[in-house]
Amino acid sequence: MGEMAENDEFYLRYYVGHKGKFGHEFLEFEFRPDGKLRYANNSNYKNDTMIRKEVFLTPSVLKECRRIVADSEIMKEDDNNWPEPDRVGRQELEIVMGNEHISFTTSKIGSLMDVQTSNDPEGLRIFYYLVQCWWADQLFHRI
Repeated sequence: MGEMAENDEFYLRYYVGHKGKFGHEFLEFEFRPDGKLRYANNSNYKNDTMIRKEVFLTPSVLKECRRIVADSEIMKEDDNNWPEPDRVGRQELEIVMGNEHISFTTSKIGSLMDVQTSNDPEGLRIFYYLVQCWWADQLFHRI
């Protein structure tokens, strides 16, 4: 993938959730092209209420998000051989970078063992590290 220009369109949405005895519980965040970060966490456990937050990110933070996505090479992957969402839950990742648009859907991943035993361990590992590890380590510790 070539060098991303700072003004190239960038959008990212990640969702993980399930429907169970406490209703529809999920975590979702969305990085919008205008710099708005939207976060929602819906847990009905012990009558908890939905948490919604919105903030505007600086251009340097958005640039770092684009770098993380580009470096992961997730845009080259295909989810055709990834586990289908099931009763345990689902994950969704949608990304727009420049003129490329991808959308992935898979089941919840409980551990790296789930990745290693899947039909596409290489591709699913990229997804897993991007959504489970990189954001916390690469981005949020730098803000």
